Amino acid sequence: MRSIASLLLGLLAVLTVSASNAQDYPSRTVRLIAPFAPGGIADIAGRVIGNKLSEMWKQQVIVENRSGGGGLIGTQAVAMAAPDGYTLLIGVASQFAIVHHFYAKYPLNPLKDFAPITLLTDTPLMFAASAKMPFNNIREMIAYANSQPGGLAFSTPGNATLNHLTGERFALETGIKLLHVPYKGGGPAGAAIAGGEVPIGVVAASSAISFIKSGRVKAIAVTTARRIALGPDWPTVAESGVPGFEASNWTALAAPAGTPREIIAKISADTNRVLKMPEVRERLATVGSVVLGSTPEELGALIRDESARYATLARRLNLKLD
Repeated sequence: MRSIASLLLGLLAVLTVSASNAQDYPSRTVRLIAPFAPGGIADIAGRVIGNKLSEMWKQQVIVENRSGGGGLIGTQAVAMAAPDGYTLLIGVASQFAIVHHFYAKYPLNPLKDFAPITLLTDTPLMFAASAKMPFNNIREMIAYANSQPGGLAFSTPGNATLNHLTGERFALETGIKLLHVPYKGGGPAGAAIAGGEVPIGVVAASSAISFIKSGRVKAIAVTTARRIALGPDWPTVAESGVPGFEASNWTALAAPAGTPREIIAKISADTNRVLKMPEVRERLATVGSVVLGSTPEELGALIRDESARYATLARRLNLKLD
């Protein structure tokens, strides 16, 4: 009886400490690690949402950009951080469901190394081209690519990102040759198109819109099923002659595996409150992002489903990265 009583007392103590930790959280600065350079969708969402969380929590919430390795450097930093809720990952679909399927040796397993918190946004991807290119739509781009013996180079935020796979899938389905040029984030990938370093890119609308407005980049097509409010005159890839072609990039918040459930629940609840604020929704809409929100369980189910889908695509593309 004494051992049972001791066990119950111990369990009660653990639960009391966990509840106390969640109640006191956060008591210091919280870091949101964005694994790409500034200017991409994870960076933008992190800064908009982080500012509001900072006001709510009365503690600093800072976005720290750790680019490199196709997002691996920043992602791994979070996986190795203390599971206390003070270092979080603000990543895109690639980190959670894609990249580990394309490397023979990848040091992380997103399904095991992270605790899902909440889904944040969904942002359309697009084919964008340098204003100097002699094509203005998908059909003309395909014809131009076929006229180039070495193929057509395209920029993305990095290897095995959704952008990269969207370009590879487009090449596969249209029979053209595309040459992938990875950058350290959506911002640099968009700037590379504007600067003429690459003729085209597969980038988030948020990474191209400022360059489109300045006239240095032109929109070729969006990869969503329907046209988007950010550019209602931009056609979709599907209506441009590639039926059924669709892709958009979601962002999500996660913590290192082992983070107390009470802290996960608090961050999720507070972040979802922020996502319902009209000013947050309006600000993110200006870069083409649609605010989503979810429970930790819903995000976990999405990650598992998307991971299975991209495992199938990896086999279909037969794309292996070193």
